[in-house]
Amino acid sequence: MGDALPGTFEVTGEGIVHDRRRPARPHELTVLRVRRRLEQVLPEGLVAHTGTPDVEHAGEGVMRHPDVMVIAEADMEGEGSFDPHTVLAAIEVVSRSNPDNDWVGKMRDYPLLGIPVYAVFDPRTGSGAVLGDIHTTPSGPRYATRREFVYGEKVTLGDWTIPTEGLPLYAD
Repeated sequence: MGDALPGTFEVTGEGIVHDRRRPARPHELTVLRVRRRLEQVLPEGLVAHTGTPDVEHAGEGVMRHPDVMVIAEADMEGEGSFDPHTVLAAIEVVSRSNPDNDWVGKMRDYPLLGIPVYAVFDPRTGSGAVLGDIHTTPSGPRYATRREFVYGEKVTLGDWTIPTEGLPLYAD
């Protein structure tokens, strides 16, 4: 489908998510700045990766593509999708066209995949949240903690703290 239809595809427990639009410039600029800021504070051997492949847990039927992921460079070797248990943090920049994908779907799927830290940057509002501490609930794994932030503050993602000033907002 990816070659025949424009946009991006991800597989969730509820089906396929198809975002028909390409990311806007503020989205991509936020991804770039967050990645660069993370790279400045990550220790040797860890990277802030923004490319492919996807993160997949075939047993759960979930395949996601974080905007930025923190992963050991050594865990990037080999073929196929990344093992979600090697991803230390997933960072998403909320898309203007499908915000529920980041605020609802990925908030459900990333703890299911075992990704210990999930950060959401929202250019619609100039705010975000960092989620962590996966725990079991009757509905499945969920994040137990949520720390909200506004652009301009420093934000801690796992063991790393980065500034958020100068991140762009979507124009109305």
